[in-house]
Amino acid sequence: MQSTKSLAKLTAQIQALQRRAEALRINGRASAVQKIVAQMHEFQISPADIQAAYGAAKSARSKRKKAVERTQSRRPVAPKYRHPESGDTWTGRGRVPRWLTAAEKDGASREQFLI
Repeated sequence: MQSTKSLAKLTAQIQALQRRAEALRINGRASAVQKIVAQMHEFQISPADIQAAYGAAKSARSKRKKAVERTQSRRPVAPKYRHPESGDTWTGRGRVPRWLTAAEKDGASREQFLI
């Protein structure tokens, strides 16, 4: 019975603290809005200016997000070339591997190493 009373008391305290935190958050928000409006008047900034700047920042964020999504969606590329002795492979993208460069210098054709 004692634990039930303690639990009820703690629950009431939590709810009271949550209400107090919400009131502080609301008051802080109102204060922040007042400061923003005062600065807008001081620097002659219109709501349209804010909206344009907010839209530009938003589009920059979406561009960064799309770039990240694009790099995350890349899939591994299947190899196109294989060295017959070592088994080393190359996809055909990026720098040509040393083994293929050396083989081409020795007169081999790249097509000989196609998989």
